[in-house]
Amino acid sequence: MSDSLDGWERRLSRVIQVVPYLALGLPALLYVLTVPDTVADKAITVGIVVGAALWMAWWHTLHPQWRGRTGLMTVFFVGVLVFYALLGLRDPIMGFYSFAGYLYAADVLPGRRMVVGVLVNAVLATMALYGGPPPAEPVAIVVFVVVALFFMTIALTFTMLGHITTEQSRRRKEMVAELAAMVEENAGLHAQLLIQAREAGVLDERQRLAGEIHDTLAQGFTGIITQLQAVDTPSRHVETALRLARENLAEARRSVHALRPPALEDANLPDALVEVAGGWTDQTGVPASVATTGAARPLHPEVEVALLRTAQEALSNVAKHARASRVGLTLSYMEDVVTLDVRDDGAGFDTSCGGSGFGLVGMRQRVSRLAGSLVVESEPGGGTAVSASVPAIPAEVVR
Repeated sequence: MSDSLDGWERRLSRVIQVVPYLALGLPALLYVLTVPDTVADKAITVGIVVGAALWMAWWHTLHPQWRGRTGLMTVFFVGVLVFYALLGLRDPIMGFYSFAGYLYAADVLPGRRMVVGVLVNAVLATMALYGGPPPAEPVAIVVFVVVALFFMTIALTFTMLGHITTEQSRRRKEMVAELAAMVEENAGLHAQLLIQAREAGVLDERQRLAGEIHDTLAQGFTGIITQLQAVDTPSRHVETALRLARENLAEARRSVHALRPPALEDANLPDALVEVAGGWTDQTGVPASVATTGAARPLHPEVEVALLRTAQEALSNVAKHARASRVGLTLSYMEDVVTLDVRDDGAGFDTSCGGSGFGLVGMRQRVSRLAGSLVVESEPGGGTAVSASVPAIPAEVVR
């Protein structure tokens, strides 16, 4: 129903733009065809008609942006009244042009100016009907005043009804716009509540896992470190194992306290990837390069952690299975998405027969929790490419 009324309102608005020209042109045509004036008189009248049409076109039709400027529209309306007075005094048939005055007064004049404009237009319509001012006789003056009051009453009544209807329509549209804004705001609040509820659930799960990590992994790494330190003749492999055990013990303790990965403690995500890739190269001897495209910017901690963990897991898979000679990591910042690509030139595998190990499953679950996606491309002898895409949620969105 609302759409139908809006459609009728638009069509009526277009009609209103045409009516003043019809109120000017049709009486002018009747005047030329029926009134027995001289050619010179008709030429003058037609010239005034053309001038009035050009005046309306320039001030109102061709420059709709001027309609909200009260000063300019007052000048425009006074010009319409002047043309109407000239035409109405030349022949009563041109009195039909008064409809243009009423429409323009309601359309472009505010408040009291609209009322004054309608009243003056009604007086001119009465004069056009009489062919000029009334004779200086009491009866003629009384009749003129009565007719003028009748015209003013009718014109003002219908003009005010139109103005009130237009104002109500404008207010209705403002209310609809406000309601739409409220609905959008409520949708944002709803999304924020969902995120907060999710984070509350994540916090509970982290607290549960923290206890398990403290009682299992942390204690286990502590025991491994103790045993390695007791070795009488430590070798390079023992030293490497001792360093790894200490690093993973630190990771476990940070997980217990629900902190960010150490690589992200004092660095942004691109620098953290460089640090992780460098450490991985030191352990495996395989070169790993890191490239960043797009404008790097701080992201929500969960986004950065998910991508960093994905990179660590992908590099771990390369070290275990790929037998690669080089690895490349590319971090791409786009407008709404950030993507991490990890490519190696290793042995590869048939994705239709494998690729369901815990590492890939864990990576896929991690990015899925952020409404992201993980794509794995590989073939035997052709290396492997892992691409993780997640929404680029800014760091300040949720705190």
